Amino acid sequence: MEFRYLGSSGLKISEIAYGNWITHGSQVEEDTALACVEAALDAGITTFDTADVYAGTVAESVLGRALKGQRRAGLEIFTKVYWPTGPGPNDRGLSRKHILESIDGSLRRLQTDYVDLYQAHRFDVETPLEETMLAFADVVRAGKALYIGVSEWTAEQIRGGAELARELRVPLVSNQPQYSMLWRVIEAEVVPTCREQGLSQIVWSPVAQGVLAGKYRPGQPPPSGSRATDVTGADFIKGWLRDDVLERVQRLRPLADQAGLSLAQLAVAWVLQNDNVAAAIIGASRPEQVHENVAAAGVALDAGLMAEVDAVLDGVVVRDPARTVSPATRP
Repeated sequence: MEFRYLGSSGLKISEIAYGNWITHGSQVEEDTALACVEAALDAGITTFDTADVYAGTVAESVLGRALKGQRRAGLEIFTKVYWPTGPGPNDRGLSRKHILESIDGSLRRLQTDYVDLYQAHRFDVETPLEETMLAFADVVRAGKALYIGVSEWTAEQIRGGAELARELRVPLVSNQPQYSMLWRVIEAEVVPTCREQGLSQIVWSPVAQGVLAGKYRPGQPPPSGSRATDVTGADFIKGWLRDDVLERVQRLRPLADQAGLSLAQLAVAWVLQNDNVAAAIIGASRPEQVHENVAAAGVALDAGLMAEVDAVLDGVVVRDPARTVSPATRP
């Protein structure tokens, strides 16, 4: 496993992180989830990402049980706050009330005294940014989080948050966006802004919900047992299951073979070539998927192969920073 600094901080994280969106508490049984976490630990992954909203808070609890007994100082545990976790009007958003109550719930479910990174899961247009950032600063000063981050914020929102973070002397170090060979909207504005402000990207869906693994074929039904046939995951992938996209993905196979990688490994290695990416988050419904994706760590792709990837995918890649909804939009 390789490790990278998170933003301009001194924190190092594994460049392959394990995330449990969709899987834990919903798509897979708990014994399988525990086996996947064990596989991640065995592979050298130290960074684990979750959120209070995943599986209605159950995913945090599963991860807490999976990591129980591990040396806490050897792990980086990340979670998020914003989406509704209850029926009340204050059970959502980035108000001071919701942030300060939510961190305690997350710590209880994760069975830990602190998280390494506490992230704003979206930007809250209904709460003053000053209120949100002060609440995050108080979470850090209380020792309940070591660093703070954001997820899917625009360049302008990141700049505003970073300015307040400096005033409050709180370490804002990361953004968590969707990023893959197919979805590149962060490259135009978000990545340059984050470089300027000292933030890294922790990217989700580097394999585009499994589409870039090549198991979905143009003109054919999705394979049985795949995410596209799962009640929980199908809505998050169906927008990518177009024949024009799937045909281009199949044309990436010779390039993956040339690099000595599987298609999934090529997809994960591709996002890690961006030096503003600190980690690529992988998910898994089987331990074997963890072992396969971890093999992308430390892989250097040459410029010629990167150019060939661009040529193959030309016409199906989404780059427009104005696009906020993708075929794989998630909580």
